[in-house]
Amino acid sequence: MQDLRIEAASLAVQELYHAAVAARENSYSPYSHFAVGAAVRTAVGKIYGGCNIENASYGLCCCGERNAIFAAVGAGERQLTALCVVADTSAPVSPCGACRQVMSEFNINEIILGNLKGDLKICTLADLLPYGFAL
Repeated sequence: MQDLRIEAASLAVQELYHAAVAARENSYSPYSHFAVGAAVRTAVGKIYGGCNIENASYGLCCCGERNAIFAAVGAGERQLTALCVVADTSAPVSPCGACRQVMSEFNINEIILGNLKGDLKICTLADLLPYGFAL
């Protein structure tokens, strides 16, 4: 894993980070008040954003990471290369287990964890999900 600040990140990482921050603005989180934004990049460089969407029936909530991935897949994309997730946390935010497994399904190997202060942690899927479920 690599720790760095947004200013020191590559332009590709900065672009994905800013897309995740922008997606976070659309969060619907009236219950937790914990807004999350995510952005996923395809092999051809297209970026899809997603935010968390809550529901009074908590089991029906969906995380920002999965919404970004599902937006890309719903648009016909299958080759996803990187994902960034951002929240207003003291340290870079980490995806939940369900999101990690969905990342595994689409073999997203570069994962960027971030916060609104610009702190980043760049890791691989194996760092986050060393024994993911696969068929």
